[in-house]
Amino acid sequence: MGISMNHIFRSIMILCLLAFAPGCSIKKIAVNKLGNMLAASGSTFTGDNDTELIAAAIPFGLKLYEGLLAEAPKHAGLLLAASQGFTEFSYAFVDGRIDEIRGQDLDAANAARDRALKLYRRAYAYGVRGLEVRHKGFAKALDNDAAAALKICSKRDAPQLYWMAAALGLEISLSKDSPEMIAQLPLVEAMIARVEELDERYGDGSVPEFLITLTAVRTDLKTEDQHKIMRQQFDRAIQLSKGRHASAYVSFAENDCVMAKNQGEFRSMLEKALAVNIELDPDNRLANLVAQRRARWLLGHISDLFLDEEPMRGSTSS
Repeated sequence: MGISMNHIFRSIMILCLLAFAPGCSIKKIAVNKLGNMLAASGSTFTGDNDTELIAAAIPFGLKLYEGLLAEAPKHAGLLLAASQGFTEFSYAFVDGRIDEIRGQDLDAANAARDRALKLYRRAYAYGVRGLEVRHKGFAKALDNDAAAALKICSKRDAPQLYWMAAALGLEISLSKDSPEMIAQLPLVEAMIARVEELDERYGDGSVPEFLITLTAVRTDLKTEDQHKIMRQQFDRAIQLSKGRHASAYVSFAENDCVMAKNQGEFRSMLEKALAVNIELDPDNRLANLVAQRRARWLLGHISDLFLDEEPMRGSTSS
């Protein structure tokens, strides 16, 4: 293992030197090879169990993506990696900590919000560029007729569409006072619906988990229908992830349980999130640790979320 990793490290360093060497005749080849290597190595970060180490390391990786994209602006793999990377970094280490910061420093929380918004916008832009590479004219078509533009996407586009939807959806969630941003919610719904059509199993439950959040903000549904649909989406997310994604429990708790004022099930869901064994899904360690951190914070703020509501008994279906 040591020799293999050392070989990989040396290869990356050599390719980096070639990729950024001015006037190098094999520069383009080096950029593409390095881009392919980096685009396929996502589990290096997502599989780590040290959240603070990754929080410090990811920005370097993201800037490396951008440096390579400056040399190879149409590298589809790097564009997907950048879209996913900026979204995940913002969600896990910027947006995801705003609530924690707000209790100590309101100005710092507002600054974190502004930073998260910029990161999500950057992620979305890379996503659009990625699909533009595969479908010329996609960006303009998306603005003019989103439904028609999304129809041309195939299963291989599902990952890029998912991260575009995630980036834009999360940006909207931080912009609830902006009618212009709220007006883009139907686009998010259309993108994730297309992902569901193309590859519902993408991310082992990430799609129905995403839909839980979208269902919670829909205004065209009766409350009882929202709860019914969110329960179905939660059950499907658990089924696809085999119960290994702590984020599914956290999402259901924050969206359905809070809306239903069901403090008992809220607590139960968060305890289930904390009980997820992160070693059962090594490639998802980081996401599980981030979700469990959120679960602990939520458990510590139950009184803020439910005010003086009496605890309600509720049963979980999973």
